[in-house]
Amino acid sequence: MDEKVAVIGAGSWGTAVAMLVGTSHPASLWVRSPQLAVSIQESRENATYLPGVALPIGLTATSSLEEALIDANVVFMAVPSHGFRAVLNALEPYAAHVEAMISLSKGIETGTNLRMSEVISAVLPDVPAGVMTGPNLAREVAEGQPAASVVALPDEALARRVQGLVHTRTFRVYMGTDVIGCEIAGATKNVMAIAAGICDGLGFGENTRAVLITRGLAELGRLGVSLGGKVLTFGGLAGVGDLVATCASPKSRNRTVGFELGQGRSLDDIVSGMQMVAEGVKSAGPLVGLARAHGVEMPIAEQVEAIVDGRCTPREALLALMDRPARPEWDEALLREAPG
Repeated sequence: MDEKVAVIGAGSWGTAVAMLVGTSHPASLWVRSPQLAVSIQESRENATYLPGVALPIGLTATSSLEEALIDANVVFMAVPSHGFRAVLNALEPYAAHVEAMISLSKGIETGTNLRMSEVISAVLPDVPAGVMTGPNLAREVAEGQPAASVVALPDEALARRVQGLVHTRTFRVYMGTDVIGCEIAGATKNVMAIAAGICDGLGFGENTRAVLITRGLAELGRLGVSLGGKVLTFGGLAGVGDLVATCASPKSRNRTVGFELGQGRSLDDIVSGMQMVAEGVKSAGPLVGLARAHGVEMPIAEQVEAIVDGRCTPREALLALMDRPARPEWDEALLREAPG
């Protein structure tokens, strides 16, 4: 029997994933705006978030969660972290038959410091929760440029099943079981991308960016391992792959926020002019809170949090980082995976 898939959230990445699935499987795309849903259904294009990309005939757009979830076996959640739980609560009455729910959101929930798969499990405890993540700039994927990602679920057989739904000739999907590592990598790299953008906005060069990415990877690994993630995850697509793409690309929303901060613009001014969400802005505080709760040091993330909160300027944050005491490059703890 053919899988039926629902993608919840019609931003650029949600639309791109719906397009990938919809080319070979029955799929629905939930769109918050009824007007945009009608426009997508009639024009076969998401002119607001992914203009110029033709959507497959097999993809149905709707603003009704009930309609989107009819007969859906697998659900991809492409809702930003700050609205994730509310949408889950709204779709809960229609999700009794869902066999897997995959987060596409790279964030940490404010107030609870939960990863998105943990939020899924809190609202829908009987539904297996996982994540898809990697160096995936939506437009490049939608245009068919070669790209890759990783799907992680605790159950390997289920992960392989979901892998088959999104694997295409131009989008190579790997599978794994390290949900924790993949989610921590995705959330942390967005915060690091803000830092990388700040460095670029301040006018610093390639050396500075390379240091930022490398030390960001160390912070990502420290937190991920302390929570039970696998070291190899952080050297793969979910870790270094996504970190490099997001920190270096001008198409990255998080890097763009950082660049504008480095140029001297206020965060409120930057965010008010953006059509899509930069997850790192919302996730910096919860990420640092999660790290502190587990005794993990994340100096770059802490400085990004301070900048986002208005407690220091980008230049003050840079000076604080450079004034830190000299230390060995690698923590031995990073080489010992946490139990479980």
